[in-house]
Amino acid sequence: MVVFNDYPQRRAAWSAAGAEGAVFDAGLRQHMLRVYNLMVMGLGVTGIVAALVAATPALAALIFGTPLKWVVMLAPLAFIFVLSWRFDRLSVSALQTLFWVFCGTMGLSMAAIFLVFTGASVARVFFITAAMFAGVSLYGYTTKADLSKMGSFLFMGLIGIVIAGVVNLFLASSALHFAISVIGVLVFTGLTAYDTQRIRNEYAEHYGQETNTKLAVMGALSLYLNFINLFQMLMHLMGNRE
Repeated sequence: MVVFNDYPQRRAAWSAAGAEGAVFDAGLRQHMLRVYNLMVMGLGVTGIVAALVAATPALAALIFGTPLKWVVMLAPLAFIFVLSWRFDRLSVSALQTLFWVFCGTMGLSMAAIFLVFTGASVARVFFITAAMFAGVSLYGYTTKADLSKMGSFLFMGLIGIVIAGVVNLFLASSALHFAISVIGVLVFTGLTAYDTQRIRNEYAEHYGQETNTKLAVMGALSLYLNFINLFQMLMHLMGNRE
């Protein structure tokens, strides 16, 4: 996604226009509400699917006890690529359908969390994640600071986490795993603020265009991924294993 940094100037111009500024504010609030609603509902779909799989031993054994686990683990990446690369060509309904299917597929892989960690620790870390996410996202939405400068740094950190995670599949180092989790919390916390501001700025850039409906889905996807990854990193740091 391209980051637009002219939100303050555009907002000031619309404020000077009087009624137009009020219409813009109302539209922005509605847009952000749509983004958050989609994200929360997506998390709900993921949680329900994960809980159902974890509560069904035969299904859990089929997924995690066979090579099918690699399909479940890699399938979400395919969805992300399709949603990102085909964004302009997909209709709104197709984009939304892929988003829901993606959230359901993520639930299959997230079932491992319920199988490995105690239910009490899952609930505790979820609420901690939700509180952190809400605070940081609110900061990203309200701050006047330009967070776009963080983009390159955070992206490099994300690439580093992915590479380190792949390496640790072979090393199985607990120290490296701990370091990945700590750095991951910092990176995905930063990405939450960065993406929230980017979503707000993109609305200003495409104000009054139908494109904003698609941007709401993609914005929800970005925040959803930040929440899921932040939750997983905190689970590795704070969760109690069965």
